[in-house]
Amino acid sequence: MDIGVFIPIGNNGWLISTASPQYKPSFDLNRVVTQKAEMYGLEFALSMIKLRGFGGKSEFWDHNLESFTLMAGLAAVTKRIRLYATVATLTIPPAIVARMASTIDSIAPGRFGVNLITGWAKAEYDQMGLWPGDAHFERRYDMLTEYTKILRELWATGHSDFKGEFFTMNDCRLSPRPSGEIPLVCAGQSPRGMQFAAELADYNFVVGAGYNTPAAYAPTNARLMEAVSRTGRDVGSYPLFMVIADETDDLAQAKWQRYVDGADRDALAYLGIQAAGDAKADAGSTARAMTRAVNPVNFNMGTLVGSYANVARMLDEAASVPGTKGIMLTFDDFVVGMDAFGQRIQPLMQSRTHIKAAA
Repeated sequence: MDIGVFIPIGNNGWLISTASPQYKPSFDLNRVVTQKAEMYGLEFALSMIKLRGFGGKSEFWDHNLESFTLMAGLAAVTKRIRLYATVATLTIPPAIVARMASTIDSIAPGRFGVNLITGWAKAEYDQMGLWPGDAHFERRYDMLTEYTKILRELWATGHSDFKGEFFTMNDCRLSPRPSGEIPLVCAGQSPRGMQFAAELADYNFVVGAGYNTPAAYAPTNARLMEAVSRTGRDVGSYPLFMVIADETDDLAQAKWQRYVDGADRDALAYLGIQAAGDAKADAGSTARAMTRAVNPVNFNMGTLVGSYANVARMLDEAASVPGTKGIMLTFDDFVVGMDAFGQRIQPLMQSRTHIKAAA
């Protein structure tokens, strides 16, 4: 099973709280986190793209780096770990992304992949005059399908004459091409998103569910596996979990409660407004999942809070869910969290014994 880290490309990571660690993103911070991940044997690091923050007292995600630029820098200072950059597909044409990916592959051959997002937060794109209209909510995976086919054509052959509803290629050329296949990931949670993942992606990120219930995302995995059964492709699930660990359950729980008590209500309200933009969104969609009233302070991602030993046990439980190819982690404090995972949690995990053996 793979383990990856969702690196802190935006300020304050993934805790919408005034009581959590407060920091700005920087190349140095992300270099330290990614190099630690590589040192501890993690298989991948992924950076998101966010173009407009949520405001509030914490200025949540008001400060963000650009994903491809960051990953190009990290490619030059790492040797083994796979690196995924995220493209907001409404902002960059597919032929340019194909070339950007080929360039980073030349820095880190065979170690680069692309995470594709369609864009559901209207304000991010409307601020630049790039919002195509609310019809995008219903057509976005149709657009992404064309986008992905163009990427695949250019990487495979160096040429595309694709003609579609959203994109037109006229003898479009790409050279040099990547050294091998560029894996594609997405985060489809709705039925249409799952269909896209099953047809054209290699991995699908899913939102882990609940508090200290590591297998609660199993129904989401089952929906993905059902979609994959219709395409016959090998597409794996990467659930997302936040780890808040300490020497004891009580110490970890105290940290989590402090973050919850300090929730940035204004930033959360903004998130709710953006997530409600698509009135027809499926109940299982990413936007809906992030704003349910369970643990909105960290986007309702799966939350594992406890001692190092209990977190190791819960991660092993998550790994046992059918269809799981790996797990992507976030931490309340990324530098401290990476060391705690590498030194105190991973050595206790049955699903990571191969890492201990290699060490």
